[in-house]
Amino acid sequence: MDTATRLAAQAFLTVLPALFVIAAFAPAALQEQLQSSLRAVVGLEGASAEQVNRIYRANSETWGDTWGTIGILVTILSATSCSRVLQRLCERAWQLPRLRTHLVVWRWVAWLLVWLAALLFQGTVRDGFGVGPALGVPLTVIASTLLWWWTQHLLLGSRVPWLPLLPAAVLTGGGAVAVSAASAVFLPDMLNRSLAQFGPLGPVFTFLSWLIAFFTVITAAIAIGYVLAHEERLARHLLTREGGASRPRAVPATGSEPADRTDGPHR
Repeated sequence: MDTATRLAAQAFLTVLPALFVIAAFAPAALQEQLQSSLRAVVGLEGASAEQVNRIYRANSETWGDTWGTIGILVTILSATSCSRVLQRLCERAWQLPRLRTHLVVWRWVAWLLVWLAALLFQGTVRDGFGVGPALGVPLTVIASTLLWWWTQHLLLGSRVPWLPLLPAAVLTGGGAVAVSAASAVFLPDMLNRSLAQFGPLGPVFTFLSWLIAFFTVITAAIAIGYVLAHEERLARHLLTREGGASRPRAVPATGSEPADRTDGPHR
């Protein structure tokens, strides 16, 4: 729950503002694409959707005057804090030491850019490129699984082979889609009701609660995926032990990499 809350806070405070800033300078077609994706992911509609639409009614000059070039750059770079928390989650799940910062900075940026791009086109994918849910649902599950598979491999610094990461990718991808599907049913009414009762701050707390629930599913799926990858029968197929992804040594509470012992056998 602590990790899920940290991920939710970072996504809310850094990733979403970065997404809105980028989209505000994008062409009108991409702005419409983002709004379509938000409706698909969280079922945004009604009064709460109108609040989002107001953000895009301000042109890029207004955004530039408000934020400034340096402010926009800092907003985007600060969004990598979500990448860092997610990387630490993957490392703790796999009991791996932290990578050195200079080796992983580009991975934080790459993860953020790919996921922002993926979010922009969620609406199109969920609609099955115009075909409908019959194609959109399986496409969404496959795309979500592939993204979380790649996410783990990227943020773990390629220290774990692809196959052992597959159980967590399937659980995480399926869980993310399931949460979004449930949100499309319940969240719009909750957002609009909180907006009517508490004003603009109401949807803020409702959406933050949804993010915590979403990342709780993500955190649990990654942890359970590690356990499944080391389950005896499944591990043989995933080459978890034979392929070099054996169970790592426990990492000290400080998170630092344990030093290699060269002073003879353990007593």
